Amino acid sequence: MPYRTIDADLVLQTLEKLSLRIGERFPKAGLGSVCAELALLATDTQNRVTELAKPRIWIRAGVGLVLAAGAGLAAYGIHTIGFKSGETEMLSLVSALESAVNLLLVVGAGVFSLTSLEARLKRHTAMGALHELRSIIHVIDMHQLTKDPVMFGAKRTKASPDHKLSPFELVRYLDYCSEMLSLSGKLAALYAQDFNDPDVIEAASDIEQLATNLSQKVWQKITIVQASGNAMSA
Repeated sequence: MPYRTIDADLVLQTLEKLSLRIGERFPKAGLGSVCAELALLATDTQNRVTELAKPRIWIRAGVGLVLAAGAGLAAYGIHTIGFKSGETEMLSLVSALESAVNLLLVVGAGVFSLTSLEARLKRHTAMGALHELRSIIHVIDMHQLTKDPVMFGAKRTKASPDHKLSPFELVRYLDYCSEMLSLSGKLAALYAQDFNDPDVIEAASDIEQLATNLSQKVWQKITIVQASGNAMSA
């Protein structure tokens, strides 16, 4: 099903090509460095998602050992009860059964702890990576904050930010920001795609929504520039 899931390789290729486009259009802009960093983060995401899909063998081996030990102790207890049943009073039998139940509870708790440990470790890795994506999304947003189309023709002050872009260049710059935001959201979606953890899915969804909201702000600026009739088509 190649068109039903996000391909991490294609996202990475798109980011690398976008980084080249930004470098050719704006060779001195810091946005190119941010895009290159986002491409590196995409490589990390690809590797992390692959690792998250793999089972933690040592944890599952621990589960097997706990189950084997519990089964062995239970078998020994049953054997002991059966061997002494002819000469053991009812009180001793009840005590032995109580011990067996306690053993089952301890083994069950151990198995649950180990099985949940794998999910917790994977969740910790995914949440840390999603935090990195959230941070770089805010960095991208910082680069477009001062690119305001209303500054064309406006009276400047000493504190006004540099605004050396032509209308056409401004549209291209803002469009690159929008593409980076969208691709950041796709990287977040990769963690929720193959890792069915409610916390990770919720965090990834929040990041996608953040990227979408910021991209809408960027496109509002693009619409203003295009509506003014000053921007050329890309």
